[in-house]
Amino acid sequence: MPDILISEVGPRDGLQSIAPILPTTVKCAWIDAEVAAGVREIEVGSFVPASLLPQLADTAAVVAHARSHPGLTVAVLVPNARGAAAAIAAGAHKLTLPLSASETHSLRNLRRSHAQVLDEVRAVAALVAAQPAATRPHFEGSVSTAFGCTIEGAVAEAKVVELAEALMVAGVDEVGLSDTSGYANPAQVRSLVRAVRTAIGDDRLTGLHLHNTRGLGLANVVAGLEVGITTFDASLGGLGGCPFAPGASGNIVTEDLVFMLEAMGLSTGIDLDRLLRVRDVLRAALPGEPLYGFVPDAGLPLGFRAAA
Repeated sequence: MPDILISEVGPRDGLQSIAPILPTTVKCAWIDAEVAAGVREIEVGSFVPASLLPQLADTAAVVAHARSHPGLTVAVLVPNARGAAAAIAAGAHKLTLPLSASETHSLRNLRRSHAQVLDEVRAVAALVAAQPAATRPHFEGSVSTAFGCTIEGAVAEAKVVELAEALMVAGVDEVGLSDTSGYANPAQVRSLVRAVRTAIGDDRLTGLHLHNTRGLGLANVVAGLEVGITTFDASLGGLGGCPFAPGASGNIVTEDLVFMLEAMGLSTGIDLDRLLRVRDVLRAALPGEPLYGFVPDAGLPLGFRAAA
């Protein structure tokens, strides 16, 4: 298996932050093209009310299409047990439920306090446990705003550790950490990952969702690598952010992340030339939406070779 898993979150995190509604056929073509490039996990949508995020109202149909690709992990975000039930019915392989370290952000994002979100986590865990073992989805609890919040400011490391422990007790399979607001720096990434892993176990924290809002996205990835993280979220063209965290634009550009990791000798299993061509799908469907990335603009260095 490749050294690093890149989870493409553009079809969910990228699209939820922009106004245009991408047709289902285009979303499916986007997923097809990424799979052809070697992407092994894609967060294809979110089971939230269509009135809140009309861009993702077709998530069940997109999940059904994505499941046609053997070997692809079809991931979705769920805000509560109702969303999880819909995701399970649709056949999603992985569910992620966010718990904001900042309670103000939680109330604005999910309209629930920490205690109420943990109640939902327990309900989702029960739903997951009730599924046949062979088809049971993987359940991740993501601590969002883990590195800081645009509403509350600094978030105490101890609070993140406390919530990670609470998520494990409530029944998640693993915990992820999310830099929802783009506040993280490399020293903070190393410190927080170590603290959470000490509390819940190394194998229960393997992934980070980082933003490039202040230009530190890739530096924070390197910091994550240094402390054993093996899964990173990214969005094609850098689409997306968080509509409930003002100013939190800037997902890591998938193309730049793949280039950096492969240049470092770490295998992602992704064909970079093919991945760069996936941008054509979005460029044609979202002509007014900016796509970011240094590698797409500069091209690959002469003689560049991907990791074996």
